[in-house]
Amino acid sequence: MGAQTNGSEHNVEQAVPFLAVSDIQGSVRWYVNGLGFSMTRKWMDGGELRWCWLEHGGAALMLQEYELDPHGSRAFGGRRGEGVTIYFICADALAIYRDAVSRGLHPEEPFVGNGMWVTMLDDPDGYRLGFESPTDVPEDTRYSKWHPAGPR
Repeated sequence: MGAQTNGSEHNVEQAVPFLAVSDIQGSVRWYVNGLGFSMTRKWMDGGELRWCWLEHGGAALMLQEYELDPHGSRAFGGRRGEGVTIYFICADALAIYRDAVSRGLHPEEPFVGNGMWVTMLDDPDGYRLGFESPTDVPEDTRYSKWHPAGPR
C-alpha cells in the first residue's frame, strides 16, 4: 500500500490528460506551433519521439502515438477524440483565441457561456479543446458582436 494521508492533506495534485494520437510529430507541431504549448518532457526510443509532456501555463497534456497492431493496422478504430472535451481555464481565453488565429488555426468564435468567454477547437485527432476565462459580459454574447473589429 502507498503512503497514507490524514484528511487535512492533499495527495492528488494534478490531473493530466493522456491523448493517444495518430501522428505524434504532427500533433506536437499543432500544439506547440499552433497553440503555444511547450514540450517539457519527452521519451525518445531509437531516435524517435514516442511520448511527450506539453505545458501551457499551469496546464499539461501527455501525447503518445498509438502503436500498430500485429496486422499492421492502427490500434484504434473510428475517431479517437469522440466524446472527449478538455477545458483549460485561462486568465484570458480571448488572447488564446487571437493567438491561435494568428498561428493559422481555426478556433470557433468565442462566446459567453456560464459567465465565461469560451472558444473551442478540435486537435488533429478530434479531441475537443475548450479555453475559458471569467467575464462579466452578458451571456450568449458573441465575440464579433462585442468586438466587431475581429481578432487582434
